[in-house]
Amino acid sequence: MKRFEGKVALVTGAGSGIGRATALAFAGENAKVVIADIAVDGGEETVRLIREAGGEAIFVKTDVSQENEVKSLIDTTIDTYGRLDCAHNNAGINGDLDSVATCTEENWDRVMGINLKGVWLCLKYEIRRMKKLGGGAIVNTSSTSGLVGSIGAPAYTASKHGVAGLTRTASLECAKIGIRVNAVCPGTCRTPFMQNLIDSGFEDYITGLVPVGRLGEPEETANTVLWLCSAEASFITGAMISIDGGLTAQ
Repeated sequence: MKRFEGKVALVTGAGSGIGRATALAFAGENAKVVIADIAVDGGEETVRLIREAGGEAIFVKTDVSQENEVKSLIDTTIDTYGRLDCAHNNAGINGDLDSVATCTEENWDRVMGINLKGVWLCLKYEIRRMKKLGGGAIVNTSSTSGLVGSIGAPAYTASKHGVAGLTRTASLECAKIGIRVNAVCPGTCRTPFMQNLIDSGFEDYITGLVPVGRLGEPEETANTVLWLCSAEASFITGAMISIDGGLTAQ
């Protein structure tokens, strides 16, 4: 019997990258998967890949920065599958490259709306449902930029630090009601987030910063998410797990 047989997993930002890898991994462990993304083509492609492999999934177009859409996402999950056992709140954006002194209010608000408010809204409605259902496991996507400073990305860095703090707070609030809340902190990972830098010829420079000497793969983060959601991690809550090839150990 596979680890998530009979379970229902929700993944936001599942139209590509780490989100897609996590959704495919959940489906590979026999979970029914709810795919959420604002990008319709990407989300539907993830569903196609899951179904093609014999799994079960639905797509729900969702802007996680909008409360009514997040509430509808959770309601649709329950209406379709009757339960919600695991959630990976992964949707996020990089925002513009700038400094603290040049970051625009528009960029700040857009990044915070998706990366931080979006995670809070998902937690809000996931926790309510999981509490009624007797428990669950939630993993938020923070970043190595949620653990250390990151020049050129003040809004992104602040939002990911916010996710870390929100994760710890939620874990304490949920500790006695059977809901575990953790976060993964990916480093330089081969996703669409990084592709522009890779295509611009910066791959050697980026990998040179990583002690193990390579970029991470989305599946490596996905594997960690599934472990955190599994019974194998039953005593882990409020943790920030770095998946960064030693980047933040320096």
